[in-house]
Amino acid sequence: MKNAIEVKNLVKEYKDFKLDNINLEIKKGCIVGLIGENGAGKTTLIKSLLNIIKISKGNIKIFDKDYIKNEQIIKDDIGVVLDNMFFPEILSPKDINLIMKDIFKKWDEQIFNKYLKDFGLSKNKKIKEMSKGMRKKLEIATALSHHPKLLILDEPTSGLDPVVRSEVLDIFLNFIQNEENTILLSTHITSDLENIADHIVFIDNGKKVLDKSRDDIIDNYGILKCDIKYFDKIDKNDIVKYKKNKYDCQILVDNINEIRNKYKDCIIDKITLDDLMVLMVKGEK
Repeated sequence: MKNAIEVKNLVKEYKDFKLDNINLEIKKGCIVGLIGENGAGKTTLIKSLLNIIKISKGNIKIFDKDYIKNEQIIKDDIGVVLDNMFFPEILSPKDINLIMKDIFKKWDEQIFNKYLKDFGLSKNKKIKEMSKGMRKKLEIATALSHHPKLLILDEPTSGLDPVVRSEVLDIFLNFIQNEENTILLSTHITSDLENIADHIVFIDNGKKVLDKSRDDIIDNYGILKCDIKYFDKIDKNDIVKYKKNKYDCQILVDNINEIRNKYKDCIIDKITLDDLMVLMVKGEK
């Protein structure tokens, strides 16, 4: 399977932050979830991929082409939703439709109007009069309406109520029914990724710390819970990260079935992506 995105040795340095030697391969036909704390480097990575910011070094390929050198050719096939809307607030959806016709060769006014109707958005209402959720729906409608092959999404469901969020996730799932289409989705709503993602990439403090399939994480990772005294009996090779509380310990493991057989006196819970993030970031090794 070919890559939609390939990143090699990407570095972006600021005065007080460094996106450090990121390597990444995202296959066509997948939904890849990008997770991490605020300030971990997710948005920096996304802006680097889109050439919004200039990288310090490294190489980025999209659809097997160097993106920086071929941006004008490739950008028609990329739909983008950023955390902060990039449209001027004086514009209305009607204005955006006219602008996008001149920007994207494959802009589809009929589909755009259908998304506006489905999302309950007025063509004539100015962005400055819209709620955060309405603005986000407008961004999603715009990103989808020029028949992209790749969606790069930064907090696309932020500010949406659960019903609309579910509708948007269904749209994303429908989008990748075409196996040539791909989604990179950065979000703090990790339950969304548990429902739709094929793969999870975890960035912490500018470094990639996890790059695994969702099924691998959900099926194999877990949390072993024991009291403080029992902690010393745990084989250190079985510990990915651990967190000691006043009376007990939480231990992140990556081979849950073996661990259950080995430590039958302990409680071993399945993991959520939220649990994983907390233990990976706050836990000790």
